[in-house]
Amino acid sequence: MKDVCADLLEEYNELAALAEKLTPEQWHAKTAFFGWTPWDEIAHLCFFDETGLLAATDADAFAANTRALMTELGKGREISAITREKYGAMDGTRLLVYWRTRFEALSNALARLDSKARLPWYGPTMSARSFATARMMETWAHGQDVFDIVRVPRQPSRRLKHIAHIGATTYGWTFVNRKLPVPEPAPYIELSAPGNETWTWNEPAADNAVRGKAEEFCLVVTQRRNIADTQLQVTGVPATYWMSIAQCFAGPPATPPDPGVRVVQYDDAASISG
Repeated sequence: MKDVCADLLEEYNELAALAEKLTPEQWHAKTAFFGWTPWDEIAHLCFFDETGLLAATDADAFAANTRALMTELGKGREISAITREKYGAMDGTRLLVYWRTRFEALSNALARLDSKARLPWYGPTMSARSFATARMMETWAHGQDVFDIVRVPRQPSRRLKHIAHIGATTYGWTFVNRKLPVPEPAPYIELSAPGNETWTWNEPAADNAVRGKAEEFCLVVTQRRNIADTQLQVTGVPATYWMSIAQCFAGPPATPPDPGVRVVQYDDAASISG
């Protein structure tokens, strides 16, 4: 667990380092992610890092917290409204300081667990290792929205492998979640990765495959880019269908952004490396 939790903490710290540089105006600028601001993005992560800490340390407290949350959602309230109410007294700087205490505590708590320990969550229980990588995926995805709005290029890191693995292994989930038959076989995935590595999943196939940069694959499966706005090479009906609706995160079916909506022209600024 210590290796994946070290990667999780690095992912958190990369986004926190960017957030530290946000101006008051940037904290409240609307991103392309449903108009959420960087403040909303950090508040959302903070909320689930706090509940994640309960899941990792106090299952009974997590269950009570979940019941209260489900009651609020049952009233028709959205998570974004609940988080704004919870942290609304904090400006961006104070929220960032508080979030650091939560994600550091969560990373440390997870690192002390056996990788196969089961944690409660919203749905089936998760292994501690899967829980940590899921938090990494969500942090990376919401972090991308913040990088996009300030137009700072993001240096791909080896941590992308965790996110790409979630993307590759949720192929079937994308269809099951939409109550659609799962096209077989699962596509071959071949990604060029940081450090001149190549990451692959599934059986090699020339006529049913996704090939390209690991970063672009992660952007598509987290629905931060439309497949048309990447240089990924997709062949075959199963692969093409999947990439048009890919969703590696839990929750109801979500629609990827339309082509061109999240194309970003980066400023001539130094990248923040992970």
